[in-house]
Amino acid sequence: MVVLSRIYTKTGDDGTTALGDGRRVRKDAARIEAFGTVDELNSVLGLALCAGPDGDGATLLKSIQNDLFDLGADLCVPEVRRRGLSARASGRPPLRITEEQTRRLERAIDRINAPLGVLRSFVLPGGTPASAWLHLARTVCRRAERRVIALARREKVNRQAVVYLNRLSDLLFVMARRANDGGRADVLWVPGRGAGND
Repeated sequence: MVVLSRIYTKTGDDGTTALGDGRRVRKDAARIEAFGTVDELNSVLGLALCAGPDGDGATLLKSIQNDLFDLGADLCVPEVRRRGLSARASGRPPLRITEEQTRRLERAIDRINAPLGVLRSFVLPGGTPASAWLHLARTVCRRAERRVIALARREKVNRQAVVYLNRLSDLLFVMARRANDGGRADVLWVPGRGAGND
C-alpha cells in the first residue's frame, strides 16, 4: 500500500535519490535513467489515451500503464541484495515483470496485426493524432529498452524487463497502424523524396 501524504521531502536536494532497497544513488545513475525513461514512456501513453485510440486500445493501454509501474518497481529494487539493506521493508519479495506479461503483449500483437495490410515500405510517424502519439511512445519505449540494456551491462537486471520493452515497442507499432484506419492511412516513406527526387 502506498501512502503519499507529503510530496516534497528535500532528501533529494543533494542530487541523490533512494532505491527500493534503501540505498541512495545519484539521480543520473544508470538505474535511475532506466526507470525514469520507463516513467516517461508511461506519460506518453497517457497522451496517446487522450487522443482516443480505437477498438480495445484504451483498455490495452491502461493495462500497459499498470505494467510499466510494475517494471519501474522491478528496476527500482536491484536484483542482488546488498549487505545491511533489506529488499523490502514489508518482507515481501520485490515485484518483477513476468513472462506472462510479455505473452499478453504477444497475443495483442497477433490479434491487432492480423487484419492490417502487408507493409511494403517503412512507415513515417503521423496520420491520426492517436497514431502519432503511439509512434512517439514506440520511440520512447526503444530508448527505455536501450537504457535497461545499458544498466544490465553494469548490474544484474531481470531479463524479462528487456524482453517486455522489446515486445511493447512492436505492439505500439501495430497499434499506431491500426489507429491509421487499419494501416490504410499510414504515411509511407518514399526514399530520396527529400533530395528533390519526387
